[in-house]
Amino acid sequence: MSQNRKSAVADSAHFIRQWIENPRLIGAVAPSGPALAKRMASYVELERPGMVIELGPGTGPVTQALVARGVPRERLLLVEYEPRFCTVLAERYPGVGIVQGDAYGLKKTLADRLDGPVACVVSSLPLLVRPERDRVELLHQAFELMGDDGLFIQFTYGLTKSPMPLHAHGVSGAFVGKASAPILMNIPPARVWRYRKAGHGGKPSA
Repeated sequence: MSQNRKSAVADSAHFIRQWIENPRLIGAVAPSGPALAKRMASYVELERPGMVIELGPGTGPVTQALVARGVPRERLLLVEYEPRFCTVLAERYPGVGIVQGDAYGLKKTLADRLDGPVACVVSSLPLLVRPERDRVELLHQAFELMGDDGLFIQFTYGLTKSPMPLHAHGVSGAFVGKASAPILMNIPPARVWRYRKAGHGGKPSA
């Protein structure tokens, strides 16, 4: 068995174990596939200065795609809740910042880890298992860190609607979102959504 195949099997075992223990925190029984990870990384605007924050990296498939895309490791800051995944990430991606903590309390979790701007947020969090108010609050906190011209990138297995409620809790019109075409090579198929503050940065490109 090749080393890559061994790593894939080990990652799946990690995810299944964590999903059995806490399915609300782990939204899938397998890591994101290469096609999905590459698509997510492709939307990162490399020319925008600042840190790239990744939420819910798991065992690191999107982290790998971000590095391959050209994001310097010193610009990556990963927020992962599960300590076992943090250990895996530290072994695989030396030089990348890792914070063990709650992404839904993003400002508090990163309070002592940021000393400069944030370029964008890339999220693999299982948003649809959380109440609407939690998702809206996460988006607000992310844009407080990024500024009005920031970009929030999120994947979802829900192919028909935005995982972020764009017209909820008094924030109607506050954000605009754009979905990718379905990524059929991922199992299960997924879409990538990009969110911006309304009136800032234009509409996310296709």
